[in-house]
Amino acid sequence: MASNNALGQQAKDTWSSEAYSDSASFVPKLTQTLLQYLDPQPTDKVLDIGCGDGKFTEAFLPFVEKVLGLDSSPAMIEAANREYSGEKAEFRVLDCCYLETDSSVAKGTWDKVVSNAALHWILRQETTRISTLKGIYDSLKPGGTLVFEMGGHGNIPEVSTALMYALVQQGIPIEKAREINPWFFPSVAWMTSALESIGFQVEKMEAEHRPTKLTSSVTGGLAGWVRLMGAVFLDALAPEKRDSVVQEVCEILQTTVTRVEDGSQWLGYVRLRGVAKKI
Repeated sequence: MASNNALGQQAKDTWSSEAYSDSASFVPKLTQTLLQYLDPQPTDKVLDIGCGDGKFTEAFLPFVEKVLGLDSSPAMIEAANREYSGEKAEFRVLDCCYLETDSSVAKGTWDKVVSNAALHWILRQETTRISTLKGIYDSLKPGGTLVFEMGGHGNIPEVSTALMYALVQQGIPIEKAREINPWFFPSVAWMTSALESIGFQVEKMEAEHRPTKLTSSVTGGLAGWVRLMGAVFLDALAPEKRDSVVQEVCEILQTTVTRVEDGSQWLGYVRLRGVAKKI
């Protein structure tokens, strides 16, 4: 999940399994279609890109031969190893922008590569975007399959806009706010073209508008989501300003994201799903 920032510097680890559970526990649960596309088989050796704390991995681990989960967050990998490592599963810290640096990953022996809710972080840097996809291609056996779900074009537009507006209000130039933005949400057309340019045969590519209900825990909800997912934005501010900016973002979004019938809050998620085969 956490990766290098837009300036190519190593980002600090802002993730924790506890905060993720409080603010984004819905992410590994809304994966029925992705799991159907993965179609796990008893002989599959699966590389899980951006595995986080392993909660998504857990859903298909019993049905495959072997899983290697990779994530650049030491905290999330520690949680994954604590809960799920064993004879069939290993979890390792690795910045997935640079898969080629680990020969055990890049040697072309994986039947499937899967990624859930991670590639929009991993592909953020334009300079490593295509080389990252090439690293995934190289990790697969001939005939191997990439299956992924990530944020697609138009994902969370309301909160992205509110976060950038809040930074500008704090005196940060809009150009800098755009540079800080930690996400890349590609369209169906961009992702299809990029994968085909490195040799993949794209079998499925689809975008789904999926409004998603936020958690309601005391430390979660909209404020918890902003603190966790928007941590890179908040890190651009002086520490004493961060809480007030989180409050400002929540106040800006209140009317847009809140349903009047029950007070629940929803964000405008757009998911991009794809299946591509190495030919």
